[in-house]
Amino acid sequence: MRPSTIDHLADRAVARTVATRRAEFGAEMRRIADATFALIERTGSLDPSMREILAETGLSTQAFYRYFSSKDELMLALLDEGRRRLVDTLRKRMARAAAAPDQVRAWIEGVLAQSANATAAARTRPWVLSEARLTEQFPVEQHASVDLLVALLREPLAQLGTTTRSHDDIDRIATMIYQLTFATLRTHLVSGTKPGSKEAEALIGFCLRGATA
Repeated sequence: MRPSTIDHLADRAVARTVATRRAEFGAEMRRIADATFALIERTGSLDPSMREILAETGLSTQAFYRYFSSKDELMLALLDEGRRRLVDTLRKRMARAAAAPDQVRAWIEGVLAQSANATAAARTRPWVLSEARLTEQFPVEQHASVDLLVALLREPLAQLGTTTRSHDDIDRIATMIYQLTFATLRTHLVSGTKPGSKEAEALIGFCLRGATA
């Protein structure tokens, strides 16, 4: 039986209310994320306390837990947000490179640049250092977030090599480049240094030789 007009209007009203509330929640969660980013940049804290986060965002404990089940879930959301921003940066860098090897080079250089810029390093350091803990707690979400970065390498890697590779082989190579590059980034973020040109070239050369073998 077809729903009555009243039922239809009621469903529409519920849908409109849900959409409005979702937009409000999204805006509030974005405000929390931006405030926490600002807190970390200003204080240099790698693991801000809940008290500091609440003070920065102006939220009560109850209001915070309306959006996030824990502080680590907030950190996971911020890590994902940081990766999405990095993906946009890398995509623009790679778009300026025509050849596949140059696109891989642009990807690696773009990641390492996170340690060369003081602001980028301040934003990236907490997420890189807490990645292992967050991966253990949120493996599915972490894998999906990392895949955003790995996916950028798949197309240029498919064009490299002397033989046709399977999708699994390409994924393995892309993942290894990700792991090597972020291990180098992590080392410099921890020590507060940045990779020199020789180190960057050695890493790029190593990855390209492996990708074309």
